Amino acid sequence: MSIRIRLSALCFLFAVQLAALAHEQTLLEYADQCAKEIGEIPPFNCNDGTNIPVTIDGKPPGPNESPTRCDKPSLLSPLSEAAGQCIPFSKILNLSRGNTQISAYCRRNVLRPDKDPRYDLVVVVMHHSGNGKTCWFASKSQPKPLQSSSKSPTDTPASSGFVATRVPPPNEKRPPAGQPSAVEFWATPAFIAASTAENPTCLKCHDAGPFIFSPYIGQVWDKVPTDPWGKYSSIGQAFSSYHLMTMSTPGNTCTGCHRIGSEQSCTAFLGLSTGKLKAPGNDRLASRYPLDHWMPTDNAMSATQWDKANVASVNALLACCKDPAHKDPNCTFTPMPSSSNNR
Repeated sequence: MSIRIRLSALCFLFAVQLAALAHEQTLLEYADQCAKEIGEIPPFNCNDGTNIPVTIDGKPPGPNESPTRCDKPSLLSPLSEAAGQCIPFSKILNLSRGNTQISAYCRRNVLRPDKDPRYDLVVVVMHHSGNGKTCWFASKSQPKPLQSSSKSPTDTPASSGFVATRVPPPNEKRPPAGQPSAVEFWATPAFIAASTAENPTCLKCHDAGPFIFSPYIGQVWDKVPTDPWGKYSSIGQAFSSYHLMTMSTPGNTCTGCHRIGSEQSCTAFLGLSTGKLKAPGNDRLASRYPLDHWMPTDNAMSATQWDKANVASVNALLACCKDPAHKDPNCTFTPMPSSSNNR
């Protein structure tokens, strides 16, 4: 074989490898991988879900009220005002079976009747409690941050919503007649994995495990699967660059109950759950003790007792958050326990 032919063959093989690396995993390819390695997501009706309560000073809003402040606002946007953070009739569904844990969240950004078929966002977290593998799915309509706290959610351009009475499985190739296809309904994995300051990617918030507690979702926590100490890794090409770390300090009361991540746990949730930050959407009741201290979840302590038991541990973790070089001897950073195969 001549040198020219050999060089041509090498160039061809190199080009093929580059093309393979440049290929962006499609929704259907990602969904097929998730179904194979974790399990199947069935079609579901958002209206079959459990309502996530909304209250203002302990009372539900009036029938025509679209509040932007409430006792336990949604923290889907943990650091900025967002449409729908206090709108009633968003729903949660637990579609789990066996080791396949599936949580679906159907969000309303504008006020509609309880059983109206239209929603503004559907999010699914799928996790295998054995191998730890996790997949993320979100509908193509995403909530948009409000420009100011005085702006009403009804002012958002996506107020028409979309019908979610048959949410298609993400790997469904051919939907029933008259129903949206998976490709029409679901965003691509690359879109979901992309992160901005206003909308951090799922992994930035879910940095300690696949299912995250907040006062809002805690109201229906019995409808959410949990795996707080299990293996945890996100599969799929779009998520391959994320390598989550947990952090701890000696004798820390927080890490005695659950893991603490080093992403949005540092920038948002440590502060939000301990009264150091005010959540967007908080009303006056939510901004006072005990509602502004929602860790531990069974908190029955006085404010003085809470401070004595937890302030030192919280401050120690916040100090670790300011130690990106991992030089503080009191801070232990540990890679998230995960399956050996997280391709």
